[in-house]
Amino acid sequence: MQTPTASELAAYIEHTLLKPEALGRDIDRLCEEAMAHHFFGVCVHGSRVSRAYSRLEETDVKVVAVVGFPAGACESDVKRYETEVAIDGGASEIDMVLNTGQFKDGDHGLTLRELRDVVEAADERPVKLILETCLLSDEEIVKACQLAEEAGARFVKTSTGFGSAGAKREHVALMRKTVGDELGVKASGGIRDLAAALAMIEAGANRIGTSAGVQLMRELSQHAR
Repeated sequence: MQTPTASELAAYIEHTLLKPEALGRDIDRLCEEAMAHHFFGVCVHGSRVSRAYSRLEETDVKVVAVVGFPAGACESDVKRYETEVAIDGGASEIDMVLNTGQFKDGDHGLTLRELRDVVEAADERPVKLILETCLLSDEEIVKACQLAEEAGARFVKTSTGFGSAGAKREHVALMRKTVGDELGVKASGGIRDLAAALAMIEAGANRIGTSAGVQLMRELSQHAR
């Protein structure tokens, strides 16, 4: 693919910090970097949403909150409540982890109801369904994408970054093929350099979740020289 400009690349990036040991000052730095590079947004735990929002509310940088993170195995009511609290704190988007075991049990009605609950709680803010693709077959990835679309989610996402593997180009391509132009596709997990990010974009991702956003911009600048 043609190498994007700095502003084009920045518009893909959700600058991410989900390490459990991250300190408040680390969240502050994340926000400062996002503002400096004009990233689309920052992605943080629910307990850090208010802090991030207080630093970003006068900017165009969005706050994205994870819900049911990282296992997705909590009760549906918990995910709904997490979503409501995150929205109240200033989140503009919600990334909800699929309950993988429940989904693989085959009762997809439960998955659909849970996701609809979160979409409703998000109150028209975009919801992304995190699939943890390393745990799913291609057929399951397709089905999960279909359920996301049926429930009113706006994106499907490859990974939490805490699974056994992160984003893979072939999974991004499969997700894009399944959802067409109806939903966004967020590639996340293990995207640490420019080549990896560009491969995901070429495969169909229109959002990149990464903790290496600054590194990607640095590489792009060096490439331009």
